[in-house]
Amino acid sequence: MNVHLRRAAVAAAAVSMAAGLAACGSAKEAGGGTAAKKDKKGPLTIGLLLPENQTARYERFDRPLIEKKIKELAGADTVVVYDNAKQDASVQQQQVDTMITKKVDALIVDAVDAKSIASSVKKATDKGIPVVAYDRLAEGPVKAYTSVDNERVGKIQGESLLKELGDNASKGEIVMMNGAITDPNAKMYKDGAHSVLDGKVKIGKEYDTKEWKPENANENMKGAISSLGKDNIVGVYSANDGMAGGIITALRSAGFDKLPPVTGQDAELSAVQRILADEQFMSVYKPYKPEADAAAELAVALAQGKDLAAVAKTTVDSGTQKKIPAVIVTPFALTKADIGKYVGQEGFFTKTEICTDKFQAQCDAAGLK
Repeated sequence: MNVHLRRAAVAAAAVSMAAGLAACGSAKEAGGGTAAKKDKKGPLTIGLLLPENQTARYERFDRPLIEKKIKELAGADTVVVYDNAKQDASVQQQQVDTMITKKVDALIVDAVDAKSIASSVKKATDKGIPVVAYDRLAEGPVKAYTSVDNERVGKIQGESLLKELGDNASKGEIVMMNGAITDPNAKMYKDGAHSVLDGKVKIGKEYDTKEWKPENANENMKGAISSLGKDNIVGVYSANDGMAGGIITALRSAGFDKLPPVTGQDAELSAVQRILADEQFMSVYKPYKPEADAAAELAVALAQGKDLAAVAKTTVDSGTQKKIPAVIVTPFALTKADIGKYVGQEGFFTKTEICTDKFQAQCDAAGLK
């Protein structure tokens, strides 16, 4: 699936989404906004908690982009207090306590576990600290939310895989490697993919992969190969790039002469290089800048006691709350043919980063400039 997109459209995507998009539950017109009940004067202190550092995007793109936008909006003397939970939900809860102790004016949280974080969100809210749920829809009384259209991510992956399989879709089985059950996005990716794949291809084995870890995906894939037989596997749905790496290692170890198409998500550097090398078929590019910008805009507005209507044009429902003001960003398929149009954009990689000596021939063949 090729998506033609001008650079300006990527940068504007976060603030131009139609109200019909949904991230969780039903999305509706946002009739107004939810603002903090305080009128903050002077420098702000904004807390930022990210979930893990195994996925390269968080330290490479999300953190610096959010910090940069916060300072652009609120001034260079604004303080951003940052921490990473390294995939530990209990550590992240302690980090919220620390943010409360530091009396941050607003808190952006990408939850390790969307359900277990709810009590911490309530604790912060009770102390007058508004919480913005970032990328994953945390439960509890969050004041705003921003993410990509997550069900659309799964649909893009499924559509791309079916198109690549062609007639082979009826000649074997696929393996589905879904994400962690603690991540509400994983269910949306899964639902989106099933809405496309069901009835079109036989799903031989399906896994919910603990903690999104590549090594867990690798073990799952080994089990699938043993169970189904390598000659019967025609494709692999992988919910993200990290797991795709573990899956491809298992496929190579099993002696596949030609790798079946493997999907991914996040457009990680290693995945982009694998796509160029014809090891991974595709990924999903989620423009990080508009998502990061939206998180910063929501947090600063809440910290300053401003209404969110100018930023959040839709609402979503979580498992515990209705009509949360939201900004939903459009994702795009990333195949070898798409890489060239994103190279060098803010929120993507440069040619120098991608085209190391190992991949220079593939870059030349793809016409990367």
